[in-house]
Amino acid sequence: MKTLLKFIILFFFCYHLSAQTDQKIYNIIDAVSADRIKNDVQILVNFGTRNTFSDTVSDTRGIGAARRWIKQEFETISKDCNNCLHVFYQKDFVTKEGNNRVPHDTWVVNVVAVQKGTKYPNRYIIMSGDIDSRGSDTMDFTVDAPGANDNASGMAGAIEAARVLSKYKFESSIVYVGLSGEEQGLFGGAGLAAYAKEKGWDIIGVLNNDMIGNIEGVDGVIDNRTFRIFSEPVPPTETERERQMRRFYGGEVDGISRQLARYVHKTTQTYMPEMNPMMVYRLDRFGRGGHHRPFNDLGFAGIRIMEAHENYTQQHQDIRIENGINYGDTFNHVNFPYAAKLTAVNAINMESLASAPPPPKSVAIGGIVEASARLKWDQVEGAKGYKIYWRDTTSPTWDHSRYVGDIDEFTLKGIVIDNSYFGVASVGKDGYESVVAFPNSILRN
Repeated sequence: MKTLLKFIILFFFCYHLSAQTDQKIYNIIDAVSADRIKNDVQILVNFGTRNTFSDTVSDTRGIGAARRWIKQEFETISKDCNNCLHVFYQKDFVTKEGNNRVPHDTWVVNVVAVQKGTKYPNRYIIMSGDIDSRGSDTMDFTVDAPGANDNASGMAGAIEAARVLSKYKFESSIVYVGLSGEEQGLFGGAGLAAYAKEKGWDIIGVLNNDMIGNIEGVDGVIDNRTFRIFSEPVPPTETERERQMRRFYGGEVDGISRQLARYVHKTTQTYMPEMNPMMVYRLDRFGRGGHHRPFNDLGFAGIRIMEAHENYTQQHQDIRIENGINYGDTFNHVNFPYAAKLTAVNAINMESLASAPPPPKSVAIGGIVEASARLKWDQVEGAKGYKIYWRDTTSPTWDHSRYVGDIDEFTLKGIVIDNSYFGVASVGKDGYESVVAFPNSILRN
């Protein structure tokens, strides 16, 4: 009888893993409101300009009024969830000296809301949007710069994600943040990344949302399904030993940020098949930057989530009509159902990551001149089992997997190590998986 009971429990656990779906995630998708995002974008636009160096005293215009409103929104959300959010300003002083985009010394102020995890409170998944906006000349901090899509859309998405996810509890912590100083040199992201490093935060990943509301590109393409996920291949902080291992054993596109991008890609395709996640093998757009980069610079996993088709007539432009073209990042150009979809993409990935155990810290692989691949990993507290992933070396995604149970080593027989890449994910009690951990050591024969 006991043997039969164990079999039944194992069957249903494995069935849950194979199904890869949870009704709670569909509920989260349905809870994201395009109307609330629209309202928030309108409020942010109504501040006239949110240039980093704009008015900080007025209650109706400038970045000071904007950040106070954002903080108030997070505090209202916190009251509705029994004070589940710790809301605070994080700031750094930026000087004009040595910065050609800084017209005068100022405080760069971020608005942070932390939802603490129940089991791993020092593990953080971060969703960021940018508070600031700009016109054609980033040094002009008085001209109207509504910044509806860039980046009131991402900021509104972070606020809406907080509204939805604050109704739940998670094992790991979630951070919703509005970052400032992006247009002048990624100052807000740099400040929060340094703060996280100083506080010893174990960051699962950073989801930087920068422009999530435009569906009509300057190239004439209209697309409300596709979005881009930018990620760097390997961390800039890798050691010489890690570089040498990559040369001989592979992994040129398997750094922690790339694994985070694959995780978002997989979760989206599983739960939101109407969307088309497009992984871009690049830190950011060509010659441009975003607020995930300062986290990458310190060795944290971070990606940029954004629209697929940009319209440059609506970015970094003073409002005007020139040669029959309407320039300016105005409210009427934002597609709010699309912004809601990308907000939901963030929300379900944060839910999944914050509900999963940590990945194995160490994964070793072997199988030289064998018709098999052997993997061994450190077991993780809280994991109920492990899943091995593999793919062709030229594939962008993990295409094959096998759940192997609560063990710390396994041999994939008949799969030649030379022709595939491999990784291991931890699996929690409800089937939630960590990001895939790429092997970082070699098992000798």
